[in-house]
Amino acid sequence: MDKKERIEIRTPMVKAVLEAYDKGQEDENLEPIIACDARGRPIGRLENGDFVIFYDIRGEREIEITQSLTEKNFSEFPVKKDTLLNFVTMIEYKSDLKARVAFPPKRRVKNSLGEVISNEGITFCKVSESEKAVHVGFFFNGRSEKIFRGEHRVVIPSPEGISSFSEKPEMSIELVTKEVISKLSDSETRIVFANFANADVVGHTEDREAVLKAVESVDKELGKILDYCKNKKVTLIVTADHGTVEEWLYPDGTINTGHTNNLVPFVLADFSRDRPNEVKLKPSGELSNIAPTVLQILGLKSPPEMEAESLILDRWKGPKPKKVLLLILDGWGLNEPKEGNMIHEAYTPHFDQIWALYPHAKLKASGEAVGMPPGTVGNSEAGHLHIGAGRRIFLDRVRIDRSIKDGSFFKNRVFLETMNKVKAEKKPLHLLGIVSHYSSHGTIEYLFSLLKLARRKGIEKVYIHSLIGRRGEKPESGAIYISKVENMCRQLSIGSLSTVMGRFWALDREENWDRVEKAYQALVFGEGRRIKIGSEGN
Repeated sequence: MDKKERIEIRTPMVKAVLEAYDKGQEDENLEPIIACDARGRPIGRLENGDFVIFYDIRGEREIEITQSLTEKNFSEFPVKKDTLLNFVTMIEYKSDLKARVAFPPKRRVKNSLGEVISNEGITFCKVSESEKAVHVGFFFNGRSEKIFRGEHRVVIPSPEGISSFSEKPEMSIELVTKEVISKLSDSETRIVFANFANADVVGHTEDREAVLKAVESVDKELGKILDYCKNKKVTLIVTADHGTVEEWLYPDGTINTGHTNNLVPFVLADFSRDRPNEVKLKPSGELSNIAPTVLQILGLKSPPEMEAESLILDRWKGPKPKKVLLLILDGWGLNEPKEGNMIHEAYTPHFDQIWALYPHAKLKASGEAVGMPPGTVGNSEAGHLHIGAGRRIFLDRVRIDRSIKDGSFFKNRVFLETMNKVKAEKKPLHLLGIVSHYSSHGTIEYLFSLLKLARRKGIEKVYIHSLIGRRGEKPESGAIYISKVENMCRQLSIGSLSTVMGRFWALDREENWDRVEKAYQALVFGEGRRIKIGSEGN
């Protein structure tokens, strides 16, 4: 967000958000704020038969709240009986959800890295913390829920019972390392794909010491991995899916808790050779070059679908390695400036060692290189998808952004049919989702486009349920976005802001059902801080 942006209008909801800041709350974990009429009754709660458009993209953090609102026999926490919603999601979050999808998935990614090595009869294992399990599993496999033949997954639970990972920046990384070494020691497993989550996950917090400790924890465990691979002649590949902590401060000194558009490392240390540094690599590339590189190391041909080329300059000489480890340092970017570079400030002797001694390259992990609009930052979904895909794949964001630009968004069949039913049944329309200039979960422009479409269709009652959170935003950006939403409603003469809450409550993926329940209670029952905004709202 441009630091010059200011609050456009100070409505009761905006004032309530500002008051929450004064009490120490931040955008991401903002307690639910509920709009009420003059008599204190919540406005715009989700009722039986109502129509909801959940306009978020990405999807893995949107599943749990969607399940609670759509599944008839949902049992993770008490829900309102006989409340069936007509639910629409922007993209497919999960194939078995009871929701219509406005932008259905295109064909799955055929012949991803996992599928290719599976077809060759090679046994492989994926190891990650639960915080990154969906990335190493679903996204790495080409956005496929399928587990391939010969594929095994080990998911280490991330720490529970804490309000922020800054409380335990080491997370469960030691257990991940133990599992990686265990699987490499297994005679049946030839390849291990692993993820160290700390730099990314803890990098989204504002705790400097915790971020430094997270980075150093990754380096410490990398040292253990390095020693094992040297001793057991394992071919080691170290890379990252996007940057985060290497640019932890904005130029003005405020904290940047978001992702970056910096390059990421790729290191190849082939300890199966007597001279592991003799392989010649191209100096630069992008994440999609990784899959064909791995296949070349294994002596396998890249399928026609993998349009990217290997990073290895020459023909792979020598015997095929018996064991290969691809280790993803999640959120570990490269950045020359030292100011605000937490990787530079941290003690990282093992990463420094492999970068100095072994063949390496710098890879693009953002923007068009990972199927996103030019200039945009990377993320774990796009990163893992492109590491496994071996080709550029235009993501849902690009497809939706293009549809808004060319006007096809406003002719979307699912949107039109939904709004026609809203009118015919004289029901309200609810718009639920992130409000941000740019988030991997979506953008405020999706909300504005839906409001414009609802106005064209003559919808009378539109209730907005906004999720805020400042990953990559300036502090207290949520109030600015809420002001923008209210201002747009006034300009279009449609829509009423009914709920505001931090994304922490609604966008969970770790089965923290207590968080999801709080979001559900706010949306359905109006539980939260109640603010009088008028007589009836929209």
